[in-house]
Order: sequence, then C-alpha cells, then structure tokens
Amino acid sequence: MNGINSQSTTPAFDELYRTYAPRVIKLCLGYTGDYAQAQDLMQETFIRVWQNLPDFKGTAKVSTWIYRITVNTCLNHLRTTKRRATDLLQEKHTQTLTNETDDTNEQVQLLYQCISQLAETDRLIISLLLDDVAYPEIAQIMGISDGNLRVKIHRIKQQLIILFQRHGQF
Repeated sequence: MNGINSQSTTPAFDELYRTYAPRVIKLCLGYTGDYAQAQDLMQETFIRVWQNLPDFKGTAKVSTWIYRITVNTCLNHLRTTKRRATDLLQEKHTQTLTNETDDTNEQVQLLYQCISQLAETDRLIISLLLDDVAYPEIAQIMGISDGNLRVKIHRIKQQLIILFQRHGQF
C-alpha cells in the first residue's frame, strides 16, 4: 500500500475497513467499555484513516498506522470527556459473561475486571497484547522503545497478579 493515489483510495479504504474494523472496535471497546461509544470512536478513526490515506507513505505497517490513529482518537476522546471508563468496562464485561458459568469463563471475566482497573495506557498495551499484536508493533504504536515496552508489560503483569490475588486467584 505504498504511495496510494486518490484514484485507488476507495477500494483500498474498503479493504482496510474490512480487514481492521474488528480489531479497531475491540480496541475502542477496551477504552470505553460501551459498545455504542466504541462504534462512534471506530467511525471517527476510519474517517481519519480515509482523510489521511492519500498521504500514507508506507514507512510503517498499515496495521501500526491504523492502531496509532485509533489510540490517538481514543485518547483524545478520553481527554475531552474527562472521565475514566473503568466502571463501564467492568460492567460491560460482566454483562457479556454472566450467562457463562464454567471456571474458564469466570477467569476470563475476572481478567477483564482486573484489566479495567489498570491505567489507560496499560489497558491499551494489554489489549494489544491479547490481540496478538507483536511487541515491536506495540512499541511503535505506543511511541516507546522495545525495552521500555517489555518493562511496562512486566509491570502490568505484576499488577494483574496482585489484582488476581485480591480476588483469591493464583
């Protein structure tokens, strides 16, 4: 997708949307905890992708570029609304998993409850990690070095262990 010209923007955009919309909505949902709000942020993200697609030079992977736009869109939203989504995220994941009662699903529910208690950037990092995004790409999305990312991931895991221990797990 290097040097996309305006004539190929529509097919290229359609393909980008089909490919990345599921990942973008999950990332937005991780920030908001509210599906309708996540859809709004996803739409705003893809408006920005559409507007900037002709300028995409291919110096980064397309996925990294789209994740970065998503992160910036979500962070801007959080800054302007001046509220944290922790309670909404926990409520959303609780609602999603209430009908599932086996031990594995209870652990997944607890994991998302614990993740919802992390700081915004830590929630983003762990969400990308759970989405199987490679470390170098996460580092590029976050604008930090690989080494710094590894330290942050280690600290996030330690925080999650503490939160799990508070709930009688581990």
